[in-house]
Amino acid sequence: MQFVEGRRGVVAGGGGGGGCMVTVAGELPAAAYERVRRLATGNAVVVFSHSGCCMCHVAKRLLLGLGVGPVVYEVDELKWGPEVQAVLYQLAGNRHQPPVPAVFVGGKFLGGLDTLMSRHIDGTLVPLLKQAGALWL
Repeated sequence: MQFVEGRRGVVAGGGGGGGCMVTVAGELPAAAYERVRRLATGNAVVVFSHSGCCMCHVAKRLLLGLGVGPVVYEVDELKWGPEVQAVLYQLAGNRHQPPVPAVFVGGKFLGGLDTLMSRHIDGTLVPLLKQAGALWL
């Protein structure tokens, strides 16, 4: 996972996520990038989520349905959540994609719900989860 320090803060919009908005102005501190890196690499599968986001719910349910127990961080419930969400928005790199859900597999940023679903449909998600040690089947 790569981060570019000193990126500008952003305004991240909802996309049907019901409360998936964050505003962070100015420079994002290096500590925010380091926090996301540390959390994302701490477990085989990590999901950064928002408790009121329907897309986040779908991502978590898909992983649970496959037998994966992801570590979930609800960014709206964390005191440093807005900074983390701004970092996730930078990682998404797409102005039309909300910053959550953000799925990390094996410490690498996989993407949001669209990428997760695409990988599931094309059959590449389960092998990726096995490789990361999240599935033992």
